[in-house]
Amino acid sequence: QVQLVESGGGLVQAGGSLRLSCVSSSKTFSSTAMGWYRQAPGKQREVVATLTSGGRTNYADSVKGRFTISRDNAKNTVYLQMDSLKPEDTGVYYCHGVYSMGSWGQGTQVTVSS
Repeated sequence: QVQLVESGGGLVQAGGSLRLSCVSSSKTFSSTAMGWYRQAPGKQREVVATLTSGGRTNYADSVKGRFTISRDNAKNTVYLQMDSLKPEDTGVYYCHGVYSMGSWGQGTQVTVSS
């Protein structure tokens, strides 16, 4: 069972930045497409950004130009750099394999104040 541990969340003012990290226990991490997802209060979880093993990225329209997903395969870690944060970015952020059916981590809370 792959374990995912997210960190880096916190409380930040609008316009600020945060960098999220997610460490995976997967032995095939380097060949796994990874994604960041978020769940806002009262809403369903949505995809924020994805990154294939080959380096191809995809972003939700709401975060394009502000968020950057990256990975360090040597550290089994995927990152999400979040800049120009907005109150609507508030939520719990999770990482997960894009095609994985495994369990989800606990996520990391991001709160953006106006």
